[in-house]
Amino acid sequence: MGWRAEVLVDEATLAQGLIRDACDGLRGRPKRLPPKYFYDARGSALFERITLLPEYYLTRAERALLAAHAREIMADSTPQELVELGAGSAAKVRTLLRAAPVGASVLRYVPLDIDAGTIAAAGRELEPDYPDLDVYGIVGDFQQHLGHVPGSVGRRLVVFFGSTIGNLDPGPRRQLLDGVRGLLSAEDRFLIGLDLVKERRVLEAAYDDRACVTAAFNRNILRVVNRGLGGDFVPESFRHHARYNAEASRIEMHLVPARRQIAYLRDVDLTVEVAAGESIWTESSYKFTRESVEAMLTASGLGLDRWYSDGQFALALAAPHA
Repeated sequence: MGWRAEVLVDEATLAQGLIRDACDGLRGRPKRLPPKYFYDARGSALFERITLLPEYYLTRAERALLAAHAREIMADSTPQELVELGAGSAAKVRTLLRAAPVGASVLRYVPLDIDAGTIAAAGRELEPDYPDLDVYGIVGDFQQHLGHVPGSVGRRLVVFFGSTIGNLDPGPRRQLLDGVRGLLSAEDRFLIGLDLVKERRVLEAAYDDRACVTAAFNRNILRVVNRGLGGDFVPESFRHHARYNAEASRIEMHLVPARRQIAYLRDVDLTVEVAAGESIWTESSYKFTRESVEAMLTASGLGLDRWYSDGQFALALAAPHA
């Protein structure tokens, strides 16, 4: 059936978003930049390298769990439609499609991603093997545009992989889950990938690898700001710092200068001073337990239906409460 896309954000919208986020974040205390700005072409390539590093277990663990349990997940949910938030590569959805019970094929795939190229690539990759699959892409932000997911063609499975939900602070996370609940009827399901609380040394190594790929990935956010706002940050003047905050159950990533840094963002006439030892906070990555996941889901009208875990990572299949 081919693929098509509804475009809700364009280059001008993204540029305005960067202006707003950078100006608000770099004027604040602490200074912040949202992690979505990691992912220009260079940043995406660096992240692909990160997923292959020995320290970074998350991607391998999630793929292994999905491969092991896809048949059970698809048999339990029997979806006629898959909705993927922050779609990225179609590899994980392909695992689910292959696992669909005989005679219960998926009719429609709805990827929601900020990058139009990602959605186009997914449509092209799936078409040869699934010519009857309708791919209806939404080029947008899953925190803003869940309301544009079209009415369902049947039982729906919403998927959210990569422990991406861990990048959201509790307030925005609750808002997102409330929005997901609004997409689900009684027979629908929600599948979510979650990184789990574990030893500090394992968590910190995953975000501060010996090859320094994550450090390059972190500094790249300053290159994105430079390019988008006419800035003159010197990324190499900032040290990558990742630490586990056990009280908040999250990894925090920062950029910390050894000496005072002053950058000028020409396009918005903003001078940014970062003192020695001060930081720009670029990412939080929350970690979960089964108990915290159950509480999080319950608060948004969802219940834990199935729990698949290897002790490091988990896939949680949730159902709406009546």
